[in-house]
Amino acid sequence: MCGITGWVSYGRDLRGENQTLRAMTDTMTRRGPDDEGLWTSEHAALGHRRLAIIDLPGGHQPMIHHRPDGTEAVIVYSGETYNFRELRGVIGGDFRTSSDTEVVLRAHEKWGENAVPQLNGMFAYALWDTATEELLLVRDRLGVKPLYYLETEDGVLFGSEPKAILANSLSSKNVGIDGLRRLLGFVADPSNAVFDGMKEVPPGHVVRVSAQGAREVKYWGLDDHEHTHDLDTTIRTVRELLDDTASRQLIADVPLCTLLSGGLDSSALTALAAGRLAAEGKGPVRSFAVDFVGYADNFVADGLRDAPDTKFVQDVARHVASDHRDIVLSNDDLLDPIHRAAVLAARDYPGLGDMDTSLYLLFKAVREQSTVALSGESADEVFGGYADFHDPKVVAADTFPWLAGSMAQGRDTTSPFSLDLQRQLDMEGYYEDQYRRALAEVPRRPGDAGLEARMREISYLYLTRFLPLLLERKDRMSMAVGLEVRVPFCDHRLVQYVFGTPWAFKTFDGREKSLLRAATADLLPQSVVQRVKSPYPSTQDPQYSKTILQELGAVLDDSNAPIAALLDRTGVEKILGAQDDPHARHAAERVVGINSWLADHTISL
Repeated sequence: MCGITGWVSYGRDLRGENQTLRAMTDTMTRRGPDDEGLWTSEHAALGHRRLAIIDLPGGHQPMIHHRPDGTEAVIVYSGETYNFRELRGVIGGDFRTSSDTEVVLRAHEKWGENAVPQLNGMFAYALWDTATEELLLVRDRLGVKPLYYLETEDGVLFGSEPKAILANSLSSKNVGIDGLRRLLGFVADPSNAVFDGMKEVPPGHVVRVSAQGAREVKYWGLDDHEHTHDLDTTIRTVRELLDDTASRQLIADVPLCTLLSGGLDSSALTALAAGRLAAEGKGPVRSFAVDFVGYADNFVADGLRDAPDTKFVQDVARHVASDHRDIVLSNDDLLDPIHRAAVLAARDYPGLGDMDTSLYLLFKAVREQSTVALSGESADEVFGGYADFHDPKVVAADTFPWLAGSMAQGRDTTSPFSLDLQRQLDMEGYYEDQYRRALAEVPRRPGDAGLEARMREISYLYLTRFLPLLLERKDRMSMAVGLEVRVPFCDHRLVQYVFGTPWAFKTFDGREKSLLRAATADLLPQSVVQRVKSPYPSTQDPQYSKTILQELGAVLDDSNAPIAALLDRTGVEKILGAQDDPHARHAAERVVGINSWLADHTISL
């Protein structure tokens, strides 16, 4: 895992721009604490920060392939290609290193852009060809690894994070109304990366950059061919895919662990990893869980969580004999200004409050013992785990299911923002437009109709418009501490296979995630097999909410607060009066976060 950045300009000589390139690269020191590399030519400049995972001494970047005619192909790469060993054998010839980066570079030399669909992994990379003076920006199929770009008058800027691009004076820290919609909304849209003019390379796409401009080309997307396997064969195939992807993603030359929540997803992954490591004589597997001071003793069930994670985590840790550690966080940890500032800096814009901070602190503690962690992220989107998949009213709602279901439950419509800003934002219109665009992409079968077609739509919406938000959060919080987090459930073979299975198979036992439960039940304690889906934990300590609301009150009373002109006093006061409402706390976190962020950014309405 690493950080990449660069600058292509067809109108100037970049060989004198090392200082700017270094500034862009230095923004990603935490993504790559182990090594740095810069490369410049007349029209291209590439920067790299390395987190060494495979081939520790030999994987320095930028990596260059020298051709006999004197031209070069130069790559900066972030992520992992899990099938690099197989590809090495197919490519043949001598390799200078044992790194996956060299395999990707040589694959492009052999097959050109046709190399990209042959890669299995999570990756984002840039490849400059001195012969054609063209740049390729490539992102993995599910968008696990981030890659942003900004077109300029004569080329492009790119980086693993917005901050790398923003370090170049050709970019702007300004956010317009569209960017503000993206910041405040809960829908992933790669064409809108919050900051003016900035985009993401869409998942499953290549961006070709030449003197004629930048062009996005799709190389992969979900399809919906007819599923011909019966239920037993489907369950067996899911297990085979899980076994294979877990095995591939355990390859590392550094300490590795799993993130264990006690839910079905992370427990199954931990069990798979434990079995594989034991078979190779490398066990036990390390596992880590997040908890909060007094959380289990004072837990109160709500609409999302019916029990704390602790008991289930302990059951799994005992069952698979993992080397387990709980990371227990206090209010002081979550409210520490240094921690919150680190989270905001990692995100580049405000995120999810204590859920971001707790994840950051979990990863920070994990990094003290491991460099790579396996996460159960995306299993809910792949296998249909959220309650919204199973609520007839939500399924029938003509909008994004999470907006009609889990995120709408108990939510007051009170907004802290001024009526003028609310009118300009028109979030309902924004959501409607995004929803229609997403529906137009859904692959269709001839004669598709009814529940089967609708559930395929909902699966597609979650995989392409919700999951990217979670992957972005996980990437930023983990890379802020130099931890590589892998997500085996995002293996594109598994995602595609399960996407194409009938909805009746995904719920054959009358519950959520039927296929995953059936495929892994033999690995798990019964308490976890029978457990109902529970989301990532959030502190329930009322003192935390009280403190956040006090901070919101201080912002409201400060006429010089950066966010002051955007607020509606009546709306903020109503939020302040809802002391026990978690939605009020989240709204307060959002306002306080934006206020801090505006100290170094601008919003133009």
